[in-house]
Amino acid sequence: MSSTPTFDSKVVAKRLAGYFFQYKMALVLAMLALIVYAGVDASLIYYSQELVDRGITGNDTSFLKIGAFFVIGVFLVRGVASFISTYLLAWVGNNVIMTMRQQLFRKMLSLPVSYFDKNSSGSLISKITFDTEQVSRATNQVIIVLIREGATIAYLLGIMFYYSWQLSLIFFLVGPLIGIVISVVSKRFRRISKNIQGAMGKVTTSSEQMLKAHKVILAFSGQDKETVRFDKVNNVNRQQSMKLVAASASSTPIIQLIGSLAIAGVLYGLSLDGMIESLSAGAFVALVTAMGSLMRPLKQISKVNVELQRGLTACASVFDLLDKNDAINDGKLEIERSRGSLTIKNLNFSYQHAEKQALSNINLDIEAGSTVALVGRSGSGKSTLASLLTRFYESPEGAIQLDNRPINDIDVDSLRKQFALVTQQVVLFDDSIYNNILYGAINEVSAEQVEAAAKAANVTEFTESLPDGLQSPVGEDGANLSGGQRQRIAIARAILRNAPMLILDEATSALDTESERLIQNALENLQQDRTSIIVAHRLSTIESADLIVVMDQGQIIERGTHQELIKKQGAYYQLHAMQQSQG
Repeated sequence: MSSTPTFDSKVVAKRLAGYFFQYKMALVLAMLALIVYAGVDASLIYYSQELVDRGITGNDTSFLKIGAFFVIGVFLVRGVASFISTYLLAWVGNNVIMTMRQQLFRKMLSLPVSYFDKNSSGSLISKITFDTEQVSRATNQVIIVLIREGATIAYLLGIMFYYSWQLSLIFFLVGPLIGIVISVVSKRFRRISKNIQGAMGKVTTSSEQMLKAHKVILAFSGQDKETVRFDKVNNVNRQQSMKLVAASASSTPIIQLIGSLAIAGVLYGLSLDGMIESLSAGAFVALVTAMGSLMRPLKQISKVNVELQRGLTACASVFDLLDKNDAINDGKLEIERSRGSLTIKNLNFSYQHAEKQALSNINLDIEAGSTVALVGRSGSGKSTLASLLTRFYESPEGAIQLDNRPINDIDVDSLRKQFALVTQQVVLFDDSIYNNILYGAINEVSAEQVEAAAKAANVTEFTESLPDGLQSPVGEDGANLSGGQRQRIAIARAILRNAPMLILDEATSALDTESERLIQNALENLQQDRTSIIVAHRLSTIESADLIVVMDQGQIIERGTHQELIKKQGAYYQLHAMQQSQG
């Protein structure tokens, strides 16, 4: 996936703030706790003046006794303030990240299929996991540091002005210099952070491919190849991370050096005639301690800038996806149950950025209740045509009609409810067999109906021998089942859907001979009184089709019944003869 486009950090920050404003009360309480925390630290420095002048120099032992209890009370308040601020900010941050992840998840479900053709699943997963985690880290750290350390600086400067406003003015001379340094390094932080996100997406993609293709890798001895591939993307991620560390490590000492110049200026000012005499010993200690204590919050603020820029870059990446256009659904027509007749007129279709058309001048009438088979070599356009019927891709206006109504005028969800889909690549969820079949239901169904669908697809033929029957888990992506068993579950899902139209996209290609025999009758029963579009590889399974359409290079080159096409001795005849010779 391409890196996040250049963005306006102020616009992104303002949009992110909108997520946090939903939890105003918790944020206000957390900020108050942080201000109290910073005030407690500053009060100890302020108290040092009295401690020196009254307790030590003045030999006031009663003040020292009171001071013992004061210190305990101060640290008790400090601890409570720390807990409240940390807990509340974590609560707010986690709620914001949960909201973002839910929005990303819903957004991905509403994006057009073409978007997923162009973007790797690993990169998209990285947005839900890695990018949102960067936002979480940034928001918690940035709020804590900016509020707490900002208040600490304000308190310390207040103490310094209280004892010597003349010397304290020196710190305002270095403020613009620190601002310039932070502005320069912030741009570099954002640029590197974008590179890190891209690199992390590639790490996720490479890992995902390894896990999905684990058996293939082992079978073809590809361990070394995959290790080299992963090492490469992993090293790029390391290099980008080290660039971020280098930028952060160099900016912090520069800011501290600028701050030290201010402290040096104050110390030099104390050496001037009349300056030191105006301060008591305790006031001098408090002033110098406050000056020295300024270095820590300055350092923390400079360091948190790294997290801030990473968080803003991650936010921009998340918002970029959330702002993508949803799949087109401009149809207003709702359909309860269609008759199932399809008309395709002068259909041309090209995938985005493709040099040649995937479909060219397709004209086809499919009568309600008929069975139409699409056959041809791989890449001839069969599956593309089937995908256009359910609007996985958008067809030209009016090119495809359902019951004489353009499918573009029909609400997408309503249109897809008219179809039951069984593909070669069966997708099963990590759940029970029962729930995977139930996934096909449009309306509420009974357990008896689910069991009847399972029986019709011969799923019960193998679940009867399982300890938990239909409640047995299928495993991740159906890992606990054979290819034929997975395919039968998919067919049971389609049977339960009870849609007026059926698309079988090479649905029996993954079955062995025994499994095919078990479900062939179920498929024939399923096709009764339904419009069936069968994308077939095995020609023996579609010989009884009402119409066989032969496709090649995106065009229809032949059409007719099995007997008609055999007599014609054209492309279909050659395909049939070749499969017959292969046994």
